[in-house]
Amino acid sequence: MYGIRIKDLRKENNLTQKQLAEILQVDFRTVSFWETERFEPNIEQIIKLCNYFNVSADYIIGRSVI
Repeated sequence: MYGIRIKDLRKENNLTQKQLAEILQVDFRTVSFWETERFEPNIEQIIKLCNYFNVSADYIIGRSVI
C-alpha cells in the first residue's frame, strides 16, 4: 500500500522519481524501490515524506484514506 501512496503523491505533485529523491536526499533508485515495494522507507524517510506532502504517516502506510 505504501508504494501506491508514495507514487500517487509524487505524481499528484508533478514530480519525477529523481526530483523526489533529491528533495528527500535519497538515491533515485530508492524512490523506485519504495514505489514497487522492494524496500520499505524507514521512519526518518516516512517523516520526510509526511512533511513534504503534508500527509500523516497513517496515510502513507495505508491505515487512513486522508
